[in-house]
Amino acid sequence: MLQNEFTPEHFAREDGGDDEMFYGQARLVKHIDEPACAALASYYARTLKPGGDILDLMSSYASHLPADAAYGRVVGLGMNQVELDENSQLSERLIHNLNANPTMPFPDGTFDACILAVSVQYLTQPVETFADVARVLKPGALLAISFSNRMFATKAVAVWRSVGDADHARLLEIYLRCAGGFGDLSFEDLSPELGQSDPLYVVSARREMV
Repeated sequence: MLQNEFTPEHFAREDGGDDEMFYGQARLVKHIDEPACAALASYYARTLKPGGDILDLMSSYASHLPADAAYGRVVGLGMNQVELDENSQLSERLIHNLNANPTMPFPDGTFDACILAVSVQYLTQPVETFADVARVLKPGALLAISFSNRMFATKAVAVWRSVGDADHARLLEIYLRCAGGFGDLSFEDLSPELGQSDPLYVVSARREMV
């Protein structure tokens, strides 16, 4: 599937209501279980550059960064101020609805990495969003998109709900190839204990050198 093959129906949701209203309710919980959280923190520990500036896209109550890591700026872009304020790993917080406006208010080449944890299924303009992620990343910077089978199903887009985990990875690769600006795409299964914890997967890419 290429970008011009996506239709509005692919990004329809059972609940097409106001996102600000839905996400206006603070949910001070982690959306994957503790073993999966630990697996994601371990992944970040080995892939994120110490001292780097990080964009936590679709951020909320937890960023899942390793507790003992030292980064530069950690900018959380999300939809609920209470959740962002309670996230102690963030150094900066910004309310921004990517479904309403996929263009972010950052200069080109701002960040050393972008993380997006278990929320990509809610993007209704994923290609446009990832094109802007490419814009705000420095050349060679990491983009890490993690996902599980946990979700608010009524807010997940139809194309995500219609396929399983293996095809979710392929779908993310299509998003990134359509967005442009990324190379070195890869997939990892981070699931800590099969059948005993939430599954966890990550699709990663690098901002192309320019």
